[in-house]
Amino acid sequence: MTTIKKKFLVIALALSCVSVSCTDEFEELNIDPNRIERINPGTLLNPIVYEMSSFNASRSNGFSFDLMQVSLPFPSASGGIHRYNLTESSGNSTWNTYYRWITNLKEMQLAAETANEPNYQAVALTLNAWVYSLLTDSFGDVPMEEAARGDEGIFYPKFNTQQEVYTKILADLEKANNLYDTGRPMIYGADLLYNNNIANWRRFTNSLRLRLLLRVSKRGEMNSFAKMTEMLNDPAKYPVFTRNEEAAILNITGVTPNLSPWGRAIDFTTFRAASKFFIDNLVAFNDPRLPKFATQARSKDGSTTIGYKGIPSGYGGSDSQFDYQPSNLNIALATAPMKTLIMTYAEVEFIKAELAQRGITGGDAKTHYENGVKAAITQWGATVPANYFENEAAAYDGTLERIMLQKYYALFFNDNQQWFEYRRTGLPELPKGSDMLNNQIVPVRFRYPTTLQTNNLENYRKAVESMGGDDINTKVWWEK
Repeated sequence: MTTIKKKFLVIALALSCVSVSCTDEFEELNIDPNRIERINPGTLLNPIVYEMSSFNASRSNGFSFDLMQVSLPFPSASGGIHRYNLTESSGNSTWNTYYRWITNLKEMQLAAETANEPNYQAVALTLNAWVYSLLTDSFGDVPMEEAARGDEGIFYPKFNTQQEVYTKILADLEKANNLYDTGRPMIYGADLLYNNNIANWRRFTNSLRLRLLLRVSKRGEMNSFAKMTEMLNDPAKYPVFTRNEEAAILNITGVTPNLSPWGRAIDFTTFRAASKFFIDNLVAFNDPRLPKFATQARSKDGSTTIGYKGIPSGYGGSDSQFDYQPSNLNIALATAPMKTLIMTYAEVEFIKAELAQRGITGGDAKTHYENGVKAAITQWGATVPANYFENEAAAYDGTLERIMLQKYYALFFNDNQQWFEYRRTGLPELPKGSDMLNNQIVPVRFRYPTTLQTNNLENYRKAVESMGGDDINTKVWWEK
């Protein structure tokens, strides 16, 4: 085993101690004389960005596509996520993967502080806030203050409330914004996301802060709207994305080790179909993303294309009721070269559009809406038709519903952001299939991994009491 692999094994083992007692194994590895004792601040940056974005892309396909009526299994047996059948283990990979990279981010941040590298400190704080936001929005209360501290003998970490998590990561993002120093180059290798462009890293930090402030905007104690207004009124101090080229979008080249999350792209489309809701709106928009996102449906015998036509999520009855081969997602989406989305410029414009529509800021909602739509289309290599907004279905109509419908498409393939934003706003309005379970209610969280009940029971019970239950319908703090 190489020393690098041993280092990663120690990190992974420390992570596993979030829910498993492993004192002896950790100590044995911790005194290994062949293990690398120190890393530079850039050692973990590319693995964190690549592995997190790759995992999130795969979970978009494996979870949020089904839940948010983008696509669904076809043929479809009874149950399944598109019928809101979430199991006890539905969130296990999310929990384990995010904590693995949180542990690595702790290592990166310590290395940056030791080396007195403020830009790497800022990047580590930003990525840590990103990962923790995804984690807490998926589960609610989670270990934070005592997490990833197996090397200190903390194997049964206490949970922090979601309010505590958000308070910390929002403060970290503000701190990160103030740490960036364009006069000090990032010298520890070229990063995959921005190729050491410090200005773009700073834009990502502030754009992410906007996302998270909007996420918790129902909670008056967070003073979100005032903070967002302050940021948007001072772009010199708080720069955010202003074009697609600045967005946090990782380009997967297909050149080792920067490979597609799908070892076989065919697995992305096998036994899948596009959802009727997803396809029908794009058809109504006369949207140029349609051929980028989906294939045309075909006649039952496959001999003739019949346009774009999906099938309804949560449908009742047998698969034989569909007398056509439905549209599917385009295999090119999972074939390198491809994109994995972390945060887009389009999302920033939709945030601005919502704030203007709500009367929070003095911006023009229509302009921001159209900027968001255009950015969401062009980021996929499509061209916006000159008459796109002359179409009544695509034109801004002054409502939050219209903003959130187009934001739904802008968040396509962006980890679980469609799900999180639906939970925040209830939009877009999703059809209810006759065979949907859970009283046809979209689940709002994952259940905690069952291993916590075995290995960290006391803290698990406290978290469940704080949350008000460990159920897929237990709302997280910012939803209440």
